[in-house]
Amino acid sequence: MRQDEKSAAGTAKPSVLRYLRYRSHREARDDAEAGRSITMPTGTVLHPLQQVMRRLTMALGVLALTTLIVYADHSGYNDNSDGSVDFLDAAYYATVTLSTTGYGDITPASDAARLVNILLITPLRVMFLIILVGTTLEALTERTRQQVRVHRWRSRTRDHIVVVGYGTKGYHAVRTLIGQGVTKDRIVVVDAQRKAATSAGDDGLVAVIGDATRSETLLKAEVATASRVIVAPQRDDTAALVTLTVRQLNRHATIVVAAREDENVPLLRQSGADTVVTSSSSAGRLLGVSMVSPVVARTLEDIMTLGAGLDLVERPVTEAEAGKDPRKCADLVMAVVRDRKVLDYADERIGTLRPGDRVVTVQRAIEEPEE
Repeated sequence: MRQDEKSAAGTAKPSVLRYLRYRSHREARDDAEAGRSITMPTGTVLHPLQQVMRRLTMALGVLALTTLIVYADHSGYNDNSDGSVDFLDAAYYATVTLSTTGYGDITPASDAARLVNILLITPLRVMFLIILVGTTLEALTERTRQQVRVHRWRSRTRDHIVVVGYGTKGYHAVRTLIGQGVTKDRIVVVDAQRKAATSAGDDGLVAVIGDATRSETLLKAEVATASRVIVAPQRDDTAALVTLTVRQLNRHATIVVAAREDENVPLLRQSGADTVVTSSSSAGRLLGVSMVSPVVARTLEDIMTLGAGLDLVERPVTEAEAGKDPRKCADLVMAVVRDRKVLDYADERIGTLRPGDRVVTVQRAIEEPEE
């Protein structure tokens, strides 16, 4: 090996180490920053007063146990004031010992008492101190635990669903996803309002607090690896900017956007939306149908409400259904999806169902899972 090759090989390893250190520091910094804006789902959290009372009860329990242990062998202790140790003296000794005050007026005199102090009283003293400072330790370690949970979540999250906006539309979109079998750990909510993000966390969802029009906020939600994105903010201009940002970060995700006005649909599609649902026009059409035929309106509302009466479901064609006329299926087939084209039930091109087809059917509703 020539001298220059040896020199290059010698410098390669330090450069790799520097890169690994840089990457490790960067990930730690990102996790720390994300930990301040990502809320993870939590279980039942006690009120602060309840936590204090629980710790106080535990401390009193340790104090009572120590008192009983000392009094059980009170003859092995020496009181400098009167020579004997009664129950009050045992409680006093337990208090000053557990609090590490140690006045020295009562001391273990016998070998048995000293052995009990080594094997029992000292561990109880440590436990007592841990209980007393537990609230402080919990506050100091909470941020570290949060960063660890965020790092673990970020490393495992792939092909998930990001829901931008946890208002009325976003909430019901999440409820529908869960009703369709999507687990909560595959849903991430992004909202600029801390109250909405906290509500999502209370519902068992991971939530990112921040402006979804900014790339850094969407990256915290791991939108680059998401499979589907629902955009449901309050304003159409915000929806367009969020959609454009999402599409720049993820070229392959399916983006569904909620719009208020029909005139904004072309803009949202140009921004990268695959599907645009207009709330105002849909509500207007439903109002018109209600005036002409309330029964039809109630049926439509029934179909659109998951878990009530009838549900509209897309599913793959089963082996038993392949080669059959769609009208002979057990479920009412409304449309057939073939080669990415949607054919309604009356389309002559459907013929018979083929393996690989997907059908949109009306089925009896399945009750939503209980919380």
